[in-house]
Amino acid sequence: MSEQKIVTVPEIATIEEIKDEIVDVKTFYLRFDNKEIDGNFTFKSGQFIMCTVFGAGEFAVSLPPSPENDRFHITVRRIGKVTNALHDLQVGDKVGIRGPFGNGFPFEEIKGKNVIYVAGGIGLIPLRSSIVHVLQHRNDFGRILLLYGSRSPQDLMYQYMLEQWQKIEGFETFITVDNGTPEWKGNVGIITTLFDKVEIPVENTVAFVCGPPVMFNAVIKELMQRGIKDDMIISTLERHMKCGVGKCQHCAIGRTLVCTDGPVYTYRQIKTLGEQI
Repeated sequence: MSEQKIVTVPEIATIEEIKDEIVDVKTFYLRFDNKEIDGNFTFKSGQFIMCTVFGAGEFAVSLPPSPENDRFHITVRRIGKVTNALHDLQVGDKVGIRGPFGNGFPFEEIKGKNVIYVAGGIGLIPLRSSIVHVLQHRNDFGRILLLYGSRSPQDLMYQYMLEQWQKIEGFETFITVDNGTPEWKGNVGIITTLFDKVEIPVENTVAFVCGPPVMFNAVIKELMQRGIKDDMIISTLERHMKCGVGKCQHCAIGRTLVCTDGPVYTYRQIKTLGEQI
């Protein structure tokens, strides 16, 4: 059977499980009703899908699962009409899925390199796929580091996975929160405070960065001051994507269409787009 890409008409999927992550963020575990689609739906880390909530609309959402040996799911923050409607659904309800779309994170190209993931808040959601995928192929990479920060311990995404990752030998994890609590024993401070506490590799290193604009720009500055080149810094852009296939051009930034040319760009490419992050 061939790999499946759903371009125009959404395929129906059933919500199998819903997990509360942090305030206003839930993970929805999905299974396609069509068994052939379910068994052949493949994607690359960094790609996205369009999710239809019937009666409310459709929205673009990144794919957090690894392309291999991971349960199919989306993690969604409640931010508007459609995502509010999704959050109101229950196990057993149906949604529509189109995709996957976009270019995805490089995987073959970064083999043999040190890999640094830097995420802020819900910026860990789109990076989760690549992190899990790289860990599944641990021997193909050099050092693997995660620098992750959130506003408070309660705002840390995927807390159960963070606990697992901290136990993996050779996966260097560093976590900080802006505002600690009496129970929090880790680092307190914005994410850039971690850079002086971590031996950051520079040579043969690629960095994945995702988070809010203030965090993104501060982290880019830190990485480049340490000597990591702009074409070795990778991020994923969020724009208002409607069709997913480059027809409607709602996601255009200058001459690039985020839905087809992106959403994954190097920082060198981002600098040429003429739009400040």
